[in-house]
Amino acid sequence: MTWNRHEEEKEIVQVEEKMQEVLDEEIVEDIKTEVTKEVVKVVKVAEEVKEEIKEEVKEEIKEDDVIEELVEEKQSFFQKLVKGLSKTKSNIIGNIDNVLKGFTKIDEELFEELEEQLIMADIGVAATIDIIADLRQKAKDGRLKEPSEIKSLLKEEIVKILTFSDKPKKQDESGKKVMLIIGVNGAGKTTSVGKLASKYRKEGKKVLLAAADTFRAAAIEQLAEWANRANIDLIKHKEGSDPGAVVFDAIAAAKARKMDLLICDTAGRLHNKKNLMDELKKIYKIIEKEYPEAEKEMLLVLDATTGQNALQQAKLFGEIVDIDGLILTKLDGTAKGGIVVAINKELNIPVRYIGVGEGIEDLQEFDAAEFVNALFE
Repeated sequence: MTWNRHEEEKEIVQVEEKMQEVLDEEIVEDIKTEVTKEVVKVVKVAEEVKEEIKEEVKEEIKEDDVIEELVEEKQSFFQKLVKGLSKTKSNIIGNIDNVLKGFTKIDEELFEELEEQLIMADIGVAATIDIIADLRQKAKDGRLKEPSEIKSLLKEEIVKILTFSDKPKKQDESGKKVMLIIGVNGAGKTTSVGKLASKYRKEGKKVLLAAADTFRAAAIEQLAEWANRANIDLIKHKEGSDPGAVVFDAIAAAKARKMDLLICDTAGRLHNKKNLMDELKKIYKIIEKEYPEAEKEMLLVLDATTGQNALQQAKLFGEIVDIDGLILTKLDGTAKGGIVVAINKELNIPVRYIGVGEGIEDLQEFDAAEFVNALFE
């Protein structure tokens, strides 16, 4: 009996040990499962972090590439500007150099010859009078002593004229903007619209075009070609349609598609001032009514090769509408680039963009210091 009890107790102990082993194994398995789950979570998080880092690096590389591309584009444009202004440089700086070579001292005859050269170079009478008056004053004050000092002072004066304006650049605080592009046929108006659209799309803006020059079939077709090249949407009606209706539809589309910038091409029939005035006023009223939250900018396109005629066009358009800024085209093919100074001085209308070539990237924002540096390069 004692032996049996002992055996039973032994068996009980063995069973308990077995149960403990099983229990320990289950606990270990549970722990393993939990650890595995945690490891999977950690690995997943690590992979997510890794992907986030990759994306951040990609974005940084992308941003660096964009910055590098813009810097290269800026440098390339400056080189084109220097080359494009070569005729203007020869006309202004070359002739001034010739005048200065004939003088060894500062006197009234020198100022008179400089005055004549500046006027002949399309700098304009008003700007020339101011420049010469400033040089005379500097000579009187003892700040101008040698003819060789005149060029650097002339450079300063031109920059001063080009940077002075009572019309600051409009800021699109709402994030939405409408550009109304005006100008006579042949000045490069429709081409400028296409180039502006391409420029801002490249900078990341969502751009929409409106073909509101409906009186010239070629204008609609030309703008459609530019829109296609730049991969930009275009709102257009058939030839002879109401320009106001085109702009109305374009505004509706710009709102629906959440566009940042709407650029409207318009007719350039300056010979019929009343019709043009009525048309532009109607378009502007539609923009004001249908898109009040958007900033509005009226830009006049002028052909630099026309010289003083460009100044007269600016005056005539200024009588019809309030011009916010100028787009000066074809600077690469003229010796009359001095008209930039004349227009800015006489009309107090700042130059916003300049074109120095046929390429889609050859229209850029105007920088007074860069322009003058290229001129004196």
